[in-house]
Amino acid sequence: MTPEEARAAHRDERTDLVGWLVLAAVGALATWLAVRGGARLGTAGAPFLGSYTLTISLASVLAPTVAAAVVAGAYRGWWERMKWPLVLLSGWLVAVFWTLSLALVQGHHDLANALTIPDDYLADATRVGDDPLHYLRGYTTEGMIPSVVARGHPPGPILLLWALMRIGITERIGLGLLLTAVGAAVVPLVLFAVRGVCGDLAARRYLPVLALAPYAVWLAAGVEGVVAVLGAALIAAGVHASDERRTGVRAGIWASVSGLLLGVAALFAYGAPWLGLAAAFLYFARRRAALNLFTGLAALIPVVVAERLGFNWFDGVMDARHDFAVRVEPHRSVLWWSGISLVVLLLAAGPALYASLRKSRNTPGWPFLVAAGIAVLFTLVTGLARGGAETSWLPFFPWLTMASVAPRHQGGETIPTPLLLVATGAVTAIIIKAILI
Repeated sequence: MTPEEARAAHRDERTDLVGWLVLAAVGALATWLAVRGGARLGTAGAPFLGSYTLTISLASVLAPTVAAAVVAGAYRGWWERMKWPLVLLSGWLVAVFWTLSLALVQGHHDLANALTIPDDYLADATRVGDDPLHYLRGYTTEGMIPSVVARGHPPGPILLLWALMRIGITERIGLGLLLTAVGAAVVPLVLFAVRGVCGDLAARRYLPVLALAPYAVWLAAGVEGVVAVLGAALIAAGVHASDERRTGVRAGIWASVSGLLLGVAALFAYGAPWLGLAAAFLYFARRRAALNLFTGLAALIPVVVAERLGFNWFDGVMDARHDFAVRVEPHRSVLWWSGISLVVLLLAAGPALYASLRKSRNTPGWPFLVAAGIAVLFTLVTGLARGGAETSWLPFFPWLTMASVAPRHQGGETIPTPLLLVATGAVTAIIIKAILI
């Protein structure tokens, strides 16, 4: 990249930051007006679920330290010189450290908070007992109503926690650490997919954006991170299957792996199948449309197996929709939340989102961005985004910001890591974690 092009990229970066700040300020004002006007929001922490209280402790220095180290490393070009396996490993480690440093702001107990709420997944896991098949068969019946937080999800998260407890991981902080480590695996998986579609340099320069993302605030100790990992894995498998060097049986096998992962993800979150669009769009873009058959058929296998064992996925969707209509809709205004959820999107994805949307046509990875965008748009249009988008959209956030390192023009050279946007996103995460519980 010539010096003139580099200066132009930095100007674009500053413009993107200003644009994001303006939108975030407008969103914050709209949220304040909704609260002051007595809108039915159903939360004391709008635009997020939770409540606000300022928390500053000795551990508050951890997140800024991690962020500063990553930004400094990106500035010095560490990830552009590393061997690729080390890039993937370091991306995972950075994500783990970043997520943990944010969680520890409010003490080590925060690693278990997502699991220790009385009416949460862990409470359901303890009710599974010695017969998970019995629990599975009764999941959508009146006699086996799951907790409030689990009603909008298939039984996958509950059975995962039950299995981990059965093999001896019963300490809640231990469970939180394990889930955090698993959730951080989304970084190397996304980088693998980006490298396969956008090129090696784009993936390396995307690492700081991805690893220091503001949405890491909600990644710690949450089963939603597992959904994000499954989604990233199915897309990575689709990228591998559709590579021009992979044909015949090998391509079919990897496309089937992508489908199996899609089916498993559907048993963890009803919104996960939207990520299957990313693989489908990619197959068409690469003129490998036949792979859709392998992925589509394989995706049915986990769902059909679950049905044979007693859980009907479609009944689960209808039950979740009914619960939403009874428990959420009367207490949360669809008009206000449709707008406020966009504020969540802006803050959780950070300023890299603004740059990514502006350059969405310039990246070969547009199938990922478009698929994630459709998923978010669907929940907004149907009125399903009424609080909790910061966790339910976790599987989509990594794909929405990938074009932040796209060329300034189609066919151009990948821009340097937008360090100003990365640093601002990190500061956003630190502020959110310091005031939101």
